[in-house]
Amino acid sequence: LDEPTTGLHFIDVGRLLSVLQRLVDAGNTLVVIEHHVDLIAAADWVIDLGPEGGEAGGADVGAGPPSELARQEDSATGRALRLRQKTSLRKR
Repeated sequence: LDEPTTGLHFIDVGRLLSVLQRLVDAGNTLVVIEHHVDLIAAADWVIDLGPEGGEAGGADVGAGPPSELARQEDSATGRALRLRQKTSLRKR
Protein backbone atom coordinates (compact mmCIF):
# COMPACT_ATOMS: atom_id res chain seq x y z
CA LEU A 1 0.00 0.00 0.00
CA ASP A 2 1.32 3.45 -0.87
CA GLU A 3 0.46 6.12 1.74
CA PRO A 4 -2.97 4.66 2.66
CA THR A 5 -3.58 7.30 5.36
CA THR A 6 -3.38 10.25 2.95
CA GLY A 7 -6.49 12.37 3.39
CA LEU A 8 -7.95 10.28 6.19
CA HIS A 9 -9.46 11.75 9.33
CA PHE A 10 -7.66 10.52 12.48
CA ILE A 11 -10.66 8.33 13.34
CA ASP A 12 -10.41 6.70 9.93
CA VAL A 13 -6.69 6.09 10.47
CA GLY A 14 -7.68 4.03 13.51
CA ARG A 15 -10.17 2.09 11.42
CA LEU A 16 -7.53 1.47 8.77
CA LEU A 17 -5.13 0.20 11.43
CA SER A 18 -7.81 -2.26 12.59
CA VAL A 19 -8.34 -3.56 9.05
CA LEU A 20 -4.61 -3.91 8.44
CA GLN A 21 -4.16 -5.75 11.73
CA ARG A 22 -6.94 -8.19 10.81
CA LEU A 23 -5.15 -8.91 7.52
CA VAL A 24 -1.89 -9.59 9.37
CA ASP A 25 -3.69 -11.72 11.97
CA ALA A 26 -5.07 -13.81 9.09
CA GLY A 27 -1.50 -14.61 8.03
CA ASN A 28 -1.00 -12.01 5.33
CA THR A 29 2.16 -9.99 4.78
CA LEU A 30 1.71 -6.27 4.21
CA VAL A 31 4.19 -3.83 2.74
CA VAL A 32 3.17 -0.23 3.41
CA ILE A 33 4.91 2.97 2.36
CA GLU A 34 3.82 5.50 4.95
CA HIS A 35 4.74 8.70 6.81
CA HIS A 36 1.95 8.66 9.41
CA VAL A 37 3.73 8.02 12.71
CA ASP A 38 0.81 6.10 14.28
CA LEU A 39 0.86 3.59 11.42
CA ILE A 40 4.66 3.33 11.62
CA ALA A 41 4.46 2.76 15.38
CA ALA A 42 1.98 -0.11 14.83
CA ALA A 43 4.27 -1.91 12.36
CA ASP A 44 6.12 -5.10 13.16
CA TRP A 45 9.16 -3.97 11.15
CA VAL A 46 10.20 -0.63 9.68
CA ILE A 47 12.72 0.10 6.94
CA ASP A 48 13.77 3.74 7.18
CA LEU A 49 15.13 5.18 3.94
CA GLY A 50 16.64 8.62 3.76
CA PRO A 51 18.09 10.71 5.18
CA GLU A 52 16.07 13.07 2.94
CA GLY A 53 14.14 12.76 -0.30
CA GLY A 54 15.37 13.00 -3.89
CA GLU A 55 19.16 13.00 -4.37
CA ALA A 56 19.73 12.84 -0.58
CA GLY A 57 17.44 9.84 -0.14
CA GLY A 58 17.45 6.14 -0.71
CA ALA A 59 20.04 5.11 1.86
CA ASP A 60 19.21 2.53 4.50
CA VAL A 61 19.04 4.71 7.62
CA GLY A 62 17.79 1.92 9.83
CA ALA A 63 15.58 -1.11 10.07
CA GLY A 64 13.87 -3.01 12.82
CA PRO A 65 10.89 -2.85 15.15
CA PRO A 66 9.63 0.70 15.81
CA SER A 67 10.94 0.59 19.39
CA GLU A 68 14.45 -0.15 18.11
CA LEU A 69 14.26 2.50 15.38
CA ALA A 70 13.19 5.05 18.00
CA ARG A 71 16.60 4.64 19.64
CA GLN A 72 18.49 5.54 16.44
CA GLU A 73 19.65 9.14 16.73
CA ASP A 74 20.33 9.63 13.01
CA SER A 75 16.84 8.54 11.95
CA ALA A 76 14.14 11.16 11.30
CA THR A 77 11.59 8.38 11.73
CA GLY A 78 13.21 7.46 15.04
CA ARG A 79 12.91 11.08 16.20
CA ALA A 80 9.23 11.13 15.22
CA LEU A 81 8.64 7.89 17.12
CA ARG A 82 10.39 9.29 20.21
CA LEU A 83 8.30 12.45 20.05
CA ARG A 84 5.15 10.34 19.72
CA GLN A 85 6.16 8.36 22.81
CA LYS A 86 6.76 11.54 24.83
CA THR A 87 3.46 13.16 23.85
CA SER A 88 1.46 9.98 24.47
CA LEU A 89 3.02 9.69 27.95
CA ARG A 90 1.99 13.28 28.75
CA LYS A 91 -1.65 12.54 27.81
CA ARG A 92 -1.93 9.85 30.51
